[in-house]
Amino acid sequence: MIYTALLSIAIFQGIILGLVILKSSLFNSNSNKYLACLLFTISIKLLNHVFDIEGAFVRYPLLHIADNIEWVFLIPAFLFLFIKNRTDHAGKGKPKNYLFFIPFAYSAVLNIINDLDHVAGIYSFSESGIMIIQILGLVQLFLAVTFIPFLPIYSYFMIRHLKDSQEKKWILTLLTIVSLLLFVWLITALAGLFFNYDISSTMSALALFATFIIHWTAYKGIYKYKLAKNKDAVYNFLNNDSVISYPSLQIVQDSTPQEYKESITADNLYFQKLELLCKDQHIYTDSTLNREKVAEKLGISAGYLSQIVNIITGDNFAHYINQYRVEAVKEMISDPEYDNYNLLTMGLESGFTSKTTFYKAFKKVTGQTPNEYKNTIK
Repeated sequence: MIYTALLSIAIFQGIILGLVILKSSLFNSNSNKYLACLLFTISIKLLNHVFDIEGAFVRYPLLHIADNIEWVFLIPAFLFLFIKNRTDHAGKGKPKNYLFFIPFAYSAVLNIINDLDHVAGIYSFSESGIMIIQILGLVQLFLAVTFIPFLPIYSYFMIRHLKDSQEKKWILTLLTIVSLLLFVWLITALAGLFFNYDISSTMSALALFATFIIHWTAYKGIYKYKLAKNKDAVYNFLNNDSVISYPSLQIVQDSTPQEYKESITADNLYFQKLELLCKDQHIYTDSTLNREKVAEKLGISAGYLSQIVNIITGDNFAHYINQYRVEAVKEMISDPEYDNYNLLTMGLESGFTSKTTFYKAFKKVTGQTPNEYKNTIK
């Protein structure tokens, strides 16, 4: 009874935590959505385990179809894609994301076709059909012993791209404990398959360990602000801005709770990182730069990025970036090295896309046109 209660609590927490990550602008990003899916997958595995303990599969045999799907194929895929996007390691020549779900899709289709015979009794396989299913089952086994260990191992090499040492430590720990769960599960499943061992007790222990992963992710990833590093904002979100109360937190004036606004200050770590990207890496010189690109670099949603910039600077994101571009042009005008550059070339070098946007932004920031400014300092 206590065991199933612990599993049920973890299932509920995993689903709620996944929804929080997906729905809240504080945590939502392309990388974190894969973490949310990872939590959903672990919760599904635990739910099937609880159904098995409670005898639900005996009372409702068709549930076996969902249970026999190898959801475990999704765990390394979601974990890998989370790390891949977190490290900004998704570039040209990299495999498309959907390719990492092929083993799961193959396994799911094979098991469903097989269960329509064994569980649903819709049809019966002939002897040749059974032989084909067995051969396809060997392919599934091969995918399990290669795909499941490969992605976590490869993920260790990708973590080196992380610059933030605290973030690297947290993600490395997450990768280690999930990899340990996968490796022990795989070894146990193979032992049961080839040696007919009773693996029920080991699988029960693994299920309990999976509950720890969910609880640990909730504590370290949310409360200890590793998914969103603004500690005060996370605290206020968890205590005041639940996913039910504010399902779509927007940057509309006066629509954001006052406590949430007050939690975003100039020492916000995301804003500090944004400042470093502009001052040290000069990301503003990229003429295709937009909110979504910067938000992905920071590991947050575009909406939360807008909130940070708007609340701290009082300006929108575009004006914030244009200020850096204008300052870059002003430095070029003052530097003799750029005497051979005309003003439009300087603007384009600084990230502006056209003469019109360049002159308009320069006038807005300095109160002068580029020509007027140049004449005042020469």
